[in-house]
Amino acid sequence: MAEPYLKMVSVKKGFPGVQALKGVDFEAYAGEALALIGANGAGKSTLMNVLGGILRPDEGEIQIEGRAVTITTPLDASMHGIAFVHQEMAMLPTLSIADTMFVANFPTRAGVIDYKTTRERCIQALKRLGCNFDPATRIRDLSPGDQQMVEIARALLSDPRIIIFDEPTSSLTSREKVRLFEVIQSLKKQGVTVIYITHLMDEVFNICERAQVLRNGETVGGGLIKDLTYEDIVRLMIGTKEINRYFEHHTSTIGEPVLKVEGLSRKGVLDNISFELRKGEVVGLWGLLGSGRTEIARAVVGLDPIDGGTIQVRANGGLKTINPGEAKNWVGMVTENRREEGLLLPMSVKHNLSLANLRALADRLYPFINFKLETAQSKKYVERLGIKISSLEQKVANLSGGNQQKVVVGRWLQRNPIIFFMDEPTRGLDVGAKADIRAIIGELAAEGAALMVISSDIDEIMSLGDRYLVMHRGRLVKELGAGASKEELMAAAAGV
Repeated sequence: MAEPYLKMVSVKKGFPGVQALKGVDFEAYAGEALALIGANGAGKSTLMNVLGGILRPDEGEIQIEGRAVTITTPLDASMHGIAFVHQEMAMLPTLSIADTMFVANFPTRAGVIDYKTTRERCIQALKRLGCNFDPATRIRDLSPGDQQMVEIARALLSDPRIIIFDEPTSSLTSREKVRLFEVIQSLKKQGVTVIYITHLMDEVFNICERAQVLRNGETVGGGLIKDLTYEDIVRLMIGTKEINRYFEHHTSTIGEPVLKVEGLSRKGVLDNISFELRKGEVVGLWGLLGSGRTEIARAVVGLDPIDGGTIQVRANGGLKTINPGEAKNWVGMVTENRREEGLLLPMSVKHNLSLANLRALADRLYPFINFKLETAQSKKYVERLGIKISSLEQKVANLSGGNQQKVVVGRWLQRNPIIFFMDEPTRGLDVGAKADIRAIIGELAAEGAALMVISSDIDEIMSLGDRYLVMHRGRLVKELGAGASKEELMAAAAGV
């Protein structure tokens, strides 16, 4: 058998109060796609950040083609042919696509940036992914999916020999996913080593040859994909085969309307949207990327302007008409992009948890936060949600994606509104963390809250919803009951 192109031997990495990696051994071969799988906090990102030069290991060795190498910075990693496509995109929104892709290595001529070559290479890299963007377009004017394609194209510019994909399809449309998979197959044929981190099992079984599973900072198993089943991988990830609970549907008593929206409109975005949410109900909002599903939630809570329409919420025993800017008094919003819109990354877990509830935490006699009460409330929701932290003072930026999402949800649980909008609440989470969020959604409904859940995962949204609203090109085109089929939702979303 051929020797591994990449080996990581006995890699250890600790943070204050947490041993993230406990002597992990890892190997990958040229021309294969290796799935790196594990629950949030298992150590996947830490291990890849060591390989990518973002973190320095406490112990261990990295070998490429049988030779030990030293990687202490991302530049070192690049020089050794390693590229990293991160799940959470780090881009400057005011830069153009071309400037973003070449920000660290502009082509030059006579000591001056060669913009003609920059533009040509940018177009060539994007075409490789089936994208026809104008290189002068600013990043902020692209959709999240298009931004992700730019991030992938940037990684491919250096013709890497090892490329790490961390949840690369989380923002992509179905067409973009197909194109990405074609590129990955092409990379494998060129002998490139692909390391693929994902929680989507269908992608693992579709494009990967092998899998390695981490749990609590240790390697717990893996092998050839053809020899593994979905149940095998889940068991390795969480230590149990009891997977039915991940798709368990929680039922609750549905009561009177608590939110009523009529004629919500915004030119070119939303067209005469009308719906209602009832007490104890979970409504799934389904639609293809760009259909306007996120825009509905943002308009109702006042994040985006509207041209017309009325919004009513239940208050004092009846429905009261409000302005979108007032919705924050009744509605909790879990946004699609937790890092950009949901969290203050430099701040602590405690402060992020309490952001939506500051008025209730203020001392009655003085306009200052009661820090003892803030600490007690934050500790309560850390324990309730099982958020893995070293302390309440830990920066939320240093948590895994799943734990960051739990902080966002915990913030609104502390506020306890009567209505919740949850936009992609389990995006990027493993099966265990997804089950936790789903259980919370069920508990909230049982307690009488009304919830609208937006998700790209049709199986997930069907496991949660009491009924479904389907979007197509800015319009609500269908309402379906709990007995609807997946085919009916897909057909309505496609405009059939």
